[in-house]
Amino acid sequence: MYPPELVKPMIEELTNVGFQELKTVDAVKEALKQSGTTLVVVNSVCGCAARNARPAVIESLQNAKKPDHLTTVFAGVDREATEEARNFMFPFPPSSPSIALFKDGELVHMLERHHIEGRYAETISDNLKQAYDEFC
Repeated sequence: MYPPELVKPMIEELTNVGFQELKTVDAVKEALKQSGTTLVVVNSVCGCAARNARPAVIESLQNAKKPDHLTTVFAGVDREATEEARNFMFPFPPSSPSIALFKDGELVHMLERHHIEGRYAETISDNLKQAYDEFC
């Protein structure tokens, strides 16, 4: 587990723009039962989360169409909530960071770490915007 003071700014980077932090298994289940579209960001302390994933997700929200619900779990912090979110992302293997879009509880778009690491935030954002245009 990471110290709370270390991860707080990384969590706030998303919660400050409207993401709901899911800290329990029940919170994940409730969030993914909602109708409409739900974005789930598996946040992490790694450099590709800081440089690529979080900035990309934030920039992607400047799209005309966007998810109805914005949520996040933090790998290495909220272990059980992250595990539960990853269960919904099956058959994709666990990866951090990762970004999943659900529509009415069904996984419709997934970006794994290998889609994020080494890519520009703008490229990731464009990918998400295309998914929003299709599913939101």
